[in-house]
Amino acid sequence: MTKPFSIALVGNPNSGKSSLFNSLTGLNQKVGNFAGVTVDKKTGIAKISDSLTAHVIDLPGTYSLYPKSADEQVTYEVLLNAASEDRPNLIVVIADASNLKRNLLFCSQIIDLKMPVVIALTMMDIAREKGFDIDVEKLGRHMGVPTIAINPRKNKGISGLKRIISEIAADPHTDMEDFATITSISQPDLDRIKELSATTSNYGALHVACNYQALRYLSTEQRDEIDRIVTTSGFQKSKMQANEIMERYKHIESIMKDCVKTENPHQKMVVSDKIDKVLLHPLWGNLVLFAVLFLLFQSIFWLAKYPMDWVEQGFALLGNQISLIMPESLFRDLLVNGLIAGMSGIAVFVPQIMILFGFITILEDSGYMARISFLSDRVMRSAGLNGRSVMPLISGIACAVPAIMATRTIQNWKERLITIMVTPLMSCSARLPVYTMLIALVIPSRTVLGIINLQGLVLMGLYLLGLAMALLVAWVMNFIIKARDKTFFLMELPVYRAPRWKNVGITMIEKGKIFIRDVGKIILIISLVLWALASFGPPAAMKTVEEKYAILRNRYPANEVELSHAYATEKLQNSFAGLLGRGIEPVLKPLGYDWKIGIALVTSFAAREVFVGTMATLYSVGDKEAGKETLRVKMAEARNPDGTPVYTLAVGLSLLIFYVFAMQCMSTLAIVKRETRSWKYPIIQFVYMFAIAYGFAFITFHVFR
Repeated sequence: MTKPFSIALVGNPNSGKSSLFNSLTGLNQKVGNFAGVTVDKKTGIAKISDSLTAHVIDLPGTYSLYPKSADEQVTYEVLLNAASEDRPNLIVVIADASNLKRNLLFCSQIIDLKMPVVIALTMMDIAREKGFDIDVEKLGRHMGVPTIAINPRKNKGISGLKRIISEIAADPHTDMEDFATITSISQPDLDRIKELSATTSNYGALHVACNYQALRYLSTEQRDEIDRIVTTSGFQKSKMQANEIMERYKHIESIMKDCVKTENPHQKMVVSDKIDKVLLHPLWGNLVLFAVLFLLFQSIFWLAKYPMDWVEQGFALLGNQISLIMPESLFRDLLVNGLIAGMSGIAVFVPQIMILFGFITILEDSGYMARISFLSDRVMRSAGLNGRSVMPLISGIACAVPAIMATRTIQNWKERLITIMVTPLMSCSARLPVYTMLIALVIPSRTVLGIINLQGLVLMGLYLLGLAMALLVAWVMNFIIKARDKTFFLMELPVYRAPRWKNVGITMIEKGKIFIRDVGKIILIISLVLWALASFGPPAAMKTVEEKYAILRNRYPANEVELSHAYATEKLQNSFAGLLGRGIEPVLKPLGYDWKIGIALVTSFAAREVFVGTMATLYSVGDKEAGKETLRVKMAEARNPDGTPVYTLAVGLSLLIFYVFAMQCMSTLAIVKRETRSWKYPIIQFVYMFAIAYGFAFITFHVFR
């Protein structure tokens, strides 16, 4: 089968590479992993012309062909290895025109790999703001490859880029001259290295000579033979690299003089610099950050209130209508009290999930997310981390799994390990349904100072509590884990941009779909299993309960409603689910939890949001008037055997604290094992998080009871 035409997008971080990928592929995207590693591979389908449809791969961002992280190593190997399944037919190098000199270094390295290349210049408007006038056509002639200015955010220049891609696909040329002249190994030796390493250019062979020990696709025999060549030729890696950089920048300087005119010898202060004077200020910057977070959590309750009510009422109406249409039977009970009850418990929180991801997308799209890393660097360093740990921690607000994978950009092993170990303490979107349900139960819906929603304030407090504990644990681990290496936090801040509202909307819809699809599968399975466990029990015990209430109904026919409720309660307690819950109840009783909460804690280890679906199922089984009351009403009316409410302020706060700190996610433990390549760290992580959760939940319950 002929391999489809493929395009790789490469470039420096924050150069506009992801924007171009989104512009080319639209919604025809998927995320997987590169072969043999856990680094994300973002691919998509792009219609280039009527006769050409291409596979587009978004390679991890990198500053040069000298990798320093796991992500950069992947880009490096894909470009060097001609036998790679991800090897592209064409490379589009995205270059930031406002930082042209540095970007051209990477462009020139890619060109010397002797693959079809197109240079796409982004940020031309920012370059003009800085006083740079770039002759794009002349620049392309100097570089020896097609060069075009684009603005993928506004879809400008994309048709011209597609036209160039079509022309190259029809007639690829790779016989351009070397951009930099580097002669560190004799030609026969280079030819032999190319033969051994599936590399097609002299420059690629030089890179293999530099990094053959780290290239995963080489066999032991290939490494040994290359080692022999390198040793006998007297090749010096550091000398070659130094000469290369000097040679390239010398060439780039001459190109810049001919192609770039500067209005003012001093760069102009662009709008982003002026904004940063406030947003990166030690005082005002942190106040703005606090205000942004405050607005986010207030909105989760304020904006989501009405759609949540509509979803909740819709499911209640559906359950009620099915109960009226279908005759009473085991199947109706399964459908209404098992399936619909379980799904309604999670679907109601989709609006909040969408709002959360919408805000995160706006922060990322606008360029403000990178400023949060910069502002947080001092705090991170006090805990033994640095600003690079901020992005994984912030990403943990969405989901701990990709957040832990994002730690690959942290070069220092100790800092990366500590970040992995504390990231699950950040409250992820899976905890949001649990938080909002419990807050709605035990925290009154009233305003403070006339405008501040108390429930939103508590929600923000839970997120900040998770962050505070993450920093505290990181500080402790910094003393326990020994490492000599020290790192410095350097990052390039992207310019501020207006959010692409279409992109925000698409992200919100896609995240909502993913939440329903992925969590829905787990909820569906667990709801059906729970319904069965809660509906059936040991035959002898269930028979005893039936006989007991048959006698009571004959004796007290006027008390049918009270007896039906008592019968359903006792039957549930003697079911398989009830026996399981009562078995673990002594362990959880000191925290104020009954057996139903215990079952929900166990099932939610599959995924935190399953807690809500579990409660929906448990409070629906045996309900003769299914669908007439929402889950929140049922839980608010729940009573202990002594008649006291189950969900008091003390119990609600204890549960909230438990979920802030506990490791209630199998997927997170699995990714920690995969990233650390050991079961040691996920076991330690589970134990310390459970100990913190249990201890603080115990204290909270006894303080507020």
